[in-house]
Amino acid sequence: MHDGNGDAVNPVAVVHKRRKGIYVLPNLITLAALFGGFYAIVMAMNGRFDLAAAGVFCAMVLDSLDGRVARMTNTQSAFGEQMDSLSDMVSFGVAPALIAYEWALSSLGRWGWIAAFVYCSCAALRLARFNVNTGTVDRRWFQGLPSPAAAALVTGFIWLLSDAGLEQGQDGLLSWLQLTWVMFALTLYAGLTMVTNAPFYSFKDLRLKKSVPFASIVLIVLAIAIINIHAPTVLFCLFVIYGTSGYGVYAWRRAKGYRASVISTSTDEPEERGLHE
Repeated sequence: MHDGNGDAVNPVAVVHKRRKGIYVLPNLITLAALFGGFYAIVMAMNGRFDLAAAGVFCAMVLDSLDGRVARMTNTQSAFGEQMDSLSDMVSFGVAPALIAYEWALSSLGRWGWIAAFVYCSCAALRLARFNVNTGTVDRRWFQGLPSPAAAALVTGFIWLLSDAGLEQGQDGLLSWLQLTWVMFALTLYAGLTMVTNAPFYSFKDLRLKKSVPFASIVLIVLAIAIINIHAPTVLFCLFVIYGTSGYGVYAWRRAKGYRASVISTSTDEPEERGLHE
């Protein structure tokens, strides 16, 4: 083919590559959750541990929304998944560890920062394992305690005592030294439980679009009313129950002879099939 000047023209059409973008709404919610974690760290550095705990709990609420919003609006993306993991690492890994260290663990010297580091590193390991095993884990269960629940255990305890008016160094029902060791044990428990194989219910099989009996709405209203009686106490107790439920489910499955692992099949390295029986 030739143009008017007699020069050859390539008949193949030029294909313009479409520029890739990101979805605003779900990533905006993820950034808001990240800000909650960052705010919590800043408040802990300023000695406002009640606000630090509130920042982590706000990040938890926002973290539960971004994935659902992405699915409802059909705006899921690999970028959003990576962004969510990085946000979780800050809000539920780094922030709770630093808050616990600033609040009490620093008085234990090396034992304190060891506990904080164990929690932080376990959060990283748990998030990495979750990303790798997304397609192989039964979606009804989490493999190990989810990082938002672990963060709620650590910061919820601090929120509870701060709301009771207990300041750093003061003695309550327990001496401050005893409370410090309770914080040490709770931080280690939350961190190590994140990397166990105990199954924790994920609530992912609940269908928000599905119609429910009227009594379910009444129960939700009652639950909100109970939480408002004293939010720090009720929420902390709820997360203590959830944070120990996985071991109960694990023991029940073993007692019944059921397979205790929530891993169905795994092709990822290292080989994990024989480790979760």
